[in-house]
Amino acid sequence: MKNKLDIFKKAQDLLNEPEVEELLEYCERLEDELVDFKFEKTNNKELILLDMIREVIKGCNAMEKEQLEHERFGYEAPNYAEAISNLKSFILGMCKDNKIYL
Repeated sequence: MKNKLDIFKKAQDLLNEPEVEELLEYCERLEDELVDFKFEKTNNKELILLDMIREVIKGCNAMEKEQLEHERFGYEAPNYAEAISNLKSFILGMCKDNKIYL
């Protein structure tokens, strides 16, 4: 990710333009809002659980896709034991990190 000032590295004189100054201030406000949102998100167990469920669904969809490709094209079959182990580790790690007790 580029620093917002790196964008103007080759055109430093543009930094003094009122529109550019306004844009940079707007970027700062957005960055602050993003930090605030991340803070709220980490303190909201419901959002953490929703995020975790979304990630689990993504993983399940990927496994289904692998299975379809295996059946259709003869690609290597999914490693279900490894997928289940990874899923369990992911869930337990997320719960530990966010103090969610199952």
